[in-house]
Amino acid sequence: MARPQMLKLPDVLTELDMSRAAFYRLRARGKAPRLLKLPNGQLRIRRSDLDNWLNGCEDVAS
Repeated sequence: MARPQMLKLPDVLTELDMSRAAFYRLRARGKAPRLLKLPNGQLRIRRSDLDNWLNGCEDVAS
């Protein structure tokens, strides 16, 4: 089975056209996609978690 695609935070911010500060505000409110912290301290987001989060945003907006 293939490992899930892991995205770096700057790539996610570019895709969302969002600043790091805005992303962390969402995260503080519990409204951001789930972040994984690697043993080296870097952050990653699974592609599936980002896609699911975006789908949830569509439901809220409609």
